[in-house]
Amino acid sequence: MKSIFPVIFTQTDDIVLVEVPDLEILTEGADMADAIYMARDAIGLKGITIQDDGEKIPVPSNFSEIDPFKGVFAADGRGIVSLVDVDFTEYRRRLDNKTVRRNVTLPNWLNLEADKANVNVSRVLQDALMEKLHVTNR
Repeated sequence: MKSIFPVIFTQTDDIVLVEVPDLEILTEGADMADAIYMARDAIGLKGITIQDDGEKIPVPSNFSEIDPFKGVFAADGRGIVSLVDVDFTEYRRRLDNKTVRRNVTLPNWLNLEADKANVNVSRVLQDALMEKLHVTNR
């Protein structure tokens, strides 16, 4: 599901402040490109969190309804309104398939045997967890 949200970008001397009024998001970027990236990432994360809570993602406001002079950062610099698109389905897919580091403890002798046999311990653990939890690879 793709959505486009109006975003207020406020340039300061050092950074670009970001406000997404419809989702009550505040973030920042080092420059405009980084600010757009941060806005998209924050919108994606907030959107899938809302979905995970069983709620519906708010309908974006009309672009013309957003006044940069009434934004949270209005006193910090000149704000402009732009649109940022997010594909929530794609964002969730990328986030769900992101690898995370987990430390496991093995007896030394078992670790040595796995190394000798060129066994990918991480893959074995993934396979065992999927079997134990009765889930398949997404």
